[in-house]
Amino acid sequence: MNALTKFDDATIQRIFGHEAAENEEPARLREYYFKSDTYERIVAGLPLRILVGHKGIGKSALFKVALQEDEDARRLALLIRPDDIIELGLDGTDFLRMIRDWKAGLTEIVAEKVFQKLGIRHDERVQEQQGARVLSFLMEKIEPVRRAVTSGEKQSMIDKFLKDHLINVYIDDLDRGWSGNRTDVLRISALLNALRDLGNDNRGLRFKVALRTDVYFLVRTADESTDKLEGSVVWQSWTNHEILALLAKRILTFRGLDADEASLLAKDAADLSSYLDFVMEERFEGKGHWKNAPMYTVLMSLIRKRPRDLVKLCSLGAQRAQKRGRKRIGAQDFEEVFEEYSQGRLQDTINEYRTELPDIQRLLMGMRPSAQERKSSQGYNYKTDSLLRKIRNIEEQGAFKLASGRVAASKDLAQFMYKINFLVARKVLSPNETYRKYFEENRYLLTEFADFGLDWEIHPAYRWALQPATVHRIFHELQLSNFS
Repeated sequence: MNALTKFDDATIQRIFGHEAAENEEPARLREYYFKSDTYERIVAGLPLRILVGHKGIGKSALFKVALQEDEDARRLALLIRPDDIIELGLDGTDFLRMIRDWKAGLTEIVAEKVFQKLGIRHDERVQEQQGARVLSFLMEKIEPVRRAVTSGEKQSMIDKFLKDHLINVYIDDLDRGWSGNRTDVLRISALLNALRDLGNDNRGLRFKVALRTDVYFLVRTADESTDKLEGSVVWQSWTNHEILALLAKRILTFRGLDADEASLLAKDAADLSSYLDFVMEERFEGKGHWKNAPMYTVLMSLIRKRPRDLVKLCSLGAQRAQKRGRKRIGAQDFEEVFEEYSQGRLQDTINEYRTELPDIQRLLMGMRPSAQERKSSQGYNYKTDSLLRKIRNIEEQGAFKLASGRVAASKDLAQFMYKINFLVARKVLSPNETYRKYFEENRYLLTEFADFGLDWEIHPAYRWALQPATVHRIFHELQLSNFS
C-alpha cells in the first residue's frame, strides 16, 4: 500500500485502531499491537497478576492479545466478565465469609468454563472443599473422556492441559458500576485475597485481573491486607516516546511494512515522526508557542498518555481531512477538532467518576479560569496553596460528598483531580524544560502528609472545554510538553 487514497471511516479505523479493543478486528489488533514490558510481566507464569491503569490505557487490549496467544499455543485460557460474577461477594458484613464465597464461586465458574471450552458435558459441581484442588478435580474428570472429544483443536488443548496443568484466567471490567463506597472496596479486596489463595493452592491456576487506577488505589489504601498483593501489581503506563512508537507501528502495519517494537523504540523522536508523514503534515502551522511545532509534539501534549486519546484525536482529525478531500491531516484539521476532542475527554471523565464523586461536574467546571486569572494569564497553573484556595472558592457554593457519604476536604478534592489525571504535577526547570508527573507515575505526590514542592496544572486535554469562548488564547498561553 504505497499511497493513501482517502480517509473514509473504514480506512481511519484500519490505520489508527478502534477506541475499544473488544470491538477491534482480532487480526488487525494483533498486527498493530505494541508489546511493552508490561505485556511480558502480565503473561509471566505467576499465580496472580493485577494490571492497574486508567481507562483507555490499553488493559483490555492487552488481555485480548494475551488470550489470542494462549489460544494459538493451545493453552487453556478463560475470560471472566462482571456478569459471570455478579452474585458473588455481596455480603459485606463478614470479610472472611466474603473471601470464602469468592473462592467457592470462582472455583465453580472456572470448572464450568473449562468444560464448556473443551466441549465436555459434565453436571457434577465442584464441592466447596475442592477449591484448593480445582486443577486436580479437572484433570480427574477430563482424563477419562479425552478420547471422546472429536475436535482436533480441543484435543490438542486437552493434551496440553493434562501435560502442563496450566490454566490462565483473565478477569476484566471489574470496575463496571464501581461507586467507591465501602461495600465496593471490600468486595474487590475480598476478590483479590481469594485469587491469591486459589493461585497459591493450585499451582498452575494463574489469574490476571485488570483494575482501574483509582479503584486499586482506594482498595490499597482502605484495606491493610492488600499489602500482601503489592508484589503482584503491574502498573500500565506509557511514555510519550512509547506512544509515538505505537502510532508509528500502526501506520507501518497499515502500509504492509515490518514494524518491530525494539527497533522502533531505539529510534529518536524525529526518526519516528517521519513515519507519521504518510497520514499527517510534519509541522503544525499554528499560533503562539505552537507555531511551526513538530506535529507529534502537539499530539503528545494533548493526550493523557493514553493510547485511546491518541486514537480519538487522530480519528477526528482524519474525518475533518476527509471532508476537505485531503489525503493527509493538516494543522487546520486538528485545530478545528480540538474543542470537540476536549469536550469528549471532559464528558468521559465526568461519566467515569460520577459514581465516586456525584457532583464531579460542578468541581471540574468550577476549575475554569476566572476573569482575573484570564487577564493575568495565570489560569490552569497553580501552586499548591493557590490550588487549594481555588477549590475552597468552589466549595463556597456547597460542600462535596463522596459516594461513601463523607464530606470531602479541599485536599481530598485536589487529590481526586490528580488521581483522575485532570491535574498533572509539574515543575518548571528552565524556560524550555518542564518536569511533569501523572498519578500513576507517583501516587503520593499530593497527600495529607507530604508536599513535594511541585506545582499543578490542568491537563491541556480539558482546556478547550473549560474555555470555549477564548480558545485562541490557549495557543499563546500553553507551552507544548517536552518529549519524554
